[in-house]
Amino acid sequence: MDSKTHKLYHIHGIDSRDHLDLYFSGKEDMIFGDDSLKFPLTNLHYQFSSGQIVGQFMIDISMGSFIHHLFSASNFFKDIVILRFNEKCIMELTRWLHDRTGAFDWTHASAAAVELEGKRDQIQDKEMRLKASIKQILKCDFEQENITSPVVLPLADCVISATILDSMSKNEDEYMKNLGNILKLLKPGGKLLLFGLLEETYITVGGERIHRFKYNEDFVKNALYKLGLVIDYWAVQRRRNLNDIRDYKAIFFIVACKGK
Repeated sequence: MDSKTHKLYHIHGIDSRDHLDLYFSGKEDMIFGDDSLKFPLTNLHYQFSSGQIVGQFMIDISMGSFIHHLFSASNFFKDIVILRFNEKCIMELTRWLHDRTGAFDWTHASAAAVELEGKRDQIQDKEMRLKASIKQILKCDFEQENITSPVVLPLADCVISATILDSMSKNEDEYMKNLGNILKLLKPGGKLLLFGLLEETYITVGGERIHRFKYNEDFVKNALYKLGLVIDYWAVQRRRNLNDIRDYKAIFFIVACKGK
């Protein structure tokens, strides 16, 4: 099956709660925990703790409604703006941010984050700190010159992006164009923190297959190089589970610096 038979995330949307339950929950039978939760939390904690990623303003532009990848960031960035393409995902995020009834429970992720920091007794403080750091949740559209119109954002010290390029790009040219749009949000000398899946063609959400652009390690490294970024850090983890609801081979994390 190809992108013509799979739904496109940024056009058709997804069941945001099913996406969280399947891939990011704290359930004992949640088979993707090592890749979707532990890998991002561990790598981000390591990178932020190294002191190599600094600033005040961060933009997150990712797929879905997950926020666990921002727990470590909230220790270092006072102002975080979240950009999403999908209204349902924005509603899911807003429900959690404002402690509304039915909000997704991220206690398992905040607990893992504080354990990495050696502060097991500060789980509640961790969530409160992140919520205080999130200043806006905005809808974005890559078809507009200003993707957050009518809101004009300053350039970010750091942009973090998880699997959105995989989900909305149908081919290499679109990936390059979409990556270029993300880099417009980042100031010269700023850091891009990029998560993606290697060799994936689909992800199942709400019983439906959602398109993923299939690419390998060399492609993404070359894409960053062509757009003037220097890779500071690269980590890859081979898939830790067997399940046919998605078909990726590995998850990766890159820290790259935008040229001045």
